[in-house]
Amino acid sequence: MDQDLGSDLPTLVRALSGRVDPGRLRYDVELLADRPRGRTAAPEAMARAEAHVVRELTEAGWRTERRPFDVRGRLGCSDRPGGGMSPLRLRLHRRLTGANLLARLPGADDRPTVIVGAHLDTVRGSPGADDNASGVAVLLETARLLGGLPGRPPAVTLMVFDMEELGFIGSRVAARRLRRDGTTPRAGMICLESVGCFATEPGTQRLPRGFGLLFPRAVAAVRATGLRGDFTLVVHRRSTDQAASLWQRAAGAAEPPLPVVTLRDPRPDGPLGALAGLLLPPVNQLGRSDHAAFWNAGIPAVLLTSTAEFRNPHYHRPTDTPDTLDYSRLASVTAATTATALSWRPRRPG
Repeated sequence: MDQDLGSDLPTLVRALSGRVDPGRLRYDVELLADRPRGRTAAPEAMARAEAHVVRELTEAGWRTERRPFDVRGRLGCSDRPGGGMSPLRLRLHRRLTGANLLARLPGADDRPTVIVGAHLDTVRGSPGADDNASGVAVLLETARLLGGLPGRPPAVTLMVFDMEELGFIGSRVAARRLRRDGTTPRAGMICLESVGCFATEPGTQRLPRGFGLLFPRAVAAVRATGLRGDFTLVVHRRSTDQAASLWQRAAGAAEPPLPVVTLRDPRPDGPLGALAGLLLPPVNQLGRSDHAAFWNAGIPAVLLTSTAEFRNPHYHRPTDTPDTLDYSRLASVTAATTATALSWRPRRPG
């Protein structure tokens, strides 16, 4: 079931929306977020969460590969609770041993693939319903939708990352491996990060310091709604303009429809983009999840988020529990993400 930019995207989204089950999304979130999980601080809970992901992907028809890694001397951060990008959280990890999960449908060929990814771990002491059981639940429901399509398997790869809370360790390993091997053609990567918190009351959305000067159009759009936290933020770069536009159109056609704010990171993909963040520190707020590892490896990526602590009062706290999420809107996030993964094509040279 291939879709392209000339296809009827709203029809596709409506069909997918009719198949998304908010109850399944809640089931996944509740199972994953009943306790904190992490490879170093809560290894048994992490293993249990990983087993659930593998089981659900397998039942949906996906072949899942566990990709262990062992890294030494990596700069990252602490997984202790705390928001923002405080230098106090930086640390050098002497050695970390973890594993990412990669899943593909049997029969998928070498067409350019879209990667849909989410991280599985949490900070210490937080069950992480929004951060990031919400993202993993969307990935699993996307797997069920794609696995049930007739015809040729879609060119989509699913990745579940380890150790995001330690400084994107798992996604850095995954992106470098893709870049090094050169065996997986790709259109780009969709990162699902804290996508389940919505608030319709005025004043529920905060803005990072300095954003009004750097991104006046996006900030004006948020302020025009009375600072309501009812939208999904889509962060992209020039290389992913197409993906951002597709997701915005798809979200508008979902049921219920989702408001979307798009924000283009002005930096280029690759190492130069990472260095540019040193000159404009506020833009580093746009690289606070696994998509940044793909950006830095020169792989196009787009971030979907409900903006974490700029909206969610439970961010990185023990109160980040399943009852705080909006599963109806999370279903719309799923439909829009699945439609985008089916429709996104690589940029043509030039």
